[in-house]
Amino acid sequence: MVLSNKQREELNSAILDYLHSSGYAETCEALKKETSAELDAKKAGLLEKKWTSVIRLQKKVLDLESKVAALEEELSNHGGGALKRGKEDALPRAPEKYSLTGHRNSVNSVRFHPTFSLVASASEDATVKIWDYESGEFERTLRGHTNAVQDLDFDKTGNLLVTCSADLTIKLWDFQTYECVKTLHGHDHNVSCVRFMPSGDQIISSSRDKSIKVWETATGYCIKTIQGHEDWVRRVVISDDGSTMISCSNDQTVRVWSMPKGECLMILRDHSHVVECVAFAPPNLIPLPSIPGTPETDGKDGGSKEKAGLKGFVASGSRDKTIKIWELATGKCVATYIGHDNWVRGLRFHPSGKFLMSVSDDKSIRMWDISQGRATKTIAEAHPHFVSCMDFSANNPHLATGSVDDSVKIWKCG
Repeated sequence: MVLSNKQREELNSAILDYLHSSGYAETCEALKKETSAELDAKKAGLLEKKWTSVIRLQKKVLDLESKVAALEEELSNHGGGALKRGKEDALPRAPEKYSLTGHRNSVNSVRFHPTFSLVASASEDATVKIWDYESGEFERTLRGHTNAVQDLDFDKTGNLLVTCSADLTIKLWDFQTYECVKTLHGHDHNVSCVRFMPSGDQIISSSRDKSIKVWETATGYCIKTIQGHEDWVRRVVISDDGSTMISCSNDQTVRVWSMPKGECLMILRDHSHVVECVAFAPPNLIPLPSIPGTPETDGKDGGSKEKAGLKGFVASGSRDKTIKIWELATGKCVATYIGHDNWVRGLRFHPSGKFLMSVSDDKSIRMWDISQGRATKTIAEAHPHFVSCMDFSANNPHLATGSVDDSVKIWKCG
């Protein structure tokens, strides 16, 4: 440390005052002789003040460093804030936990097993692969389809797996033995989506032949064909109670159906391109910014819901690069999320009801905060190519994504 003569004199005087006031007489006299310093009333208490000021400044520096670290984390999360969340609202974080490779073509669908730490993937290479997402190990390949496998789903027990394909068939697999136990024929074109009813006794499928079909799980018979869309039916999702179905199509609409009657209750029109994906919101969805209250607390909305016989919200993602939130009671689009730079290919609501997760051909995963109506976190380069599908495991919070790069990625949430 280099001090000027004046600074050195002030320091010596301050030390001399401290020694004198503390009763160190001999040391004080020795310092006087060696430095020729004199006691100065103006320097009284100066050393203590300087010392305590340094401590305060050190504490302030530590506080500022902590704030800088938090801001850097927020910046790295694209404005999402520090991810100090509980397990109940944990979001996927980069980098991925595993990148699972083995498919020889694009991955079209991924689905977590409801019980085991397994994830299944369906691919353009006509196979289904099973992976352990805890260890990242490949388990086995299911072969049977003769063309691209477009979608798959587990029943709630996890004992059965259903798949659908561009070979016009639906296959039912015993997940205990990994044997194909039934092949369902009936669609006239590419079968794009397949879902188990919550009860597990029926299967719902949608196709490029513009139809939706209902099948008996036990017999494999088609018991109902639902018509209405004017073009390829891309996706169907079923409400938790099995009473309502939502479908989306190349005809740029989302349709709401009564499952018991097979009747179209509502047509939602606002997208300007093919609607690729739809998702039911959980019942604990927090209020949207544009809605003053939840359906249960808003009397006016409650009345309209009683009239329509519907409640809750659904989300839809489109090739017009937007995501829309719809209120089923009124059929109105209550929010539009703009941020993706390419087709929106997959949607999942977070079980907490606070977030909507989306994947896109812009290679990103985005997390939308429902209360703010904006993306609060983005994983910009989730895959090096289009992200085609996603699934979320609420039992052991993980996100799975599939891509045109032939891989499946597992993202841990935290």
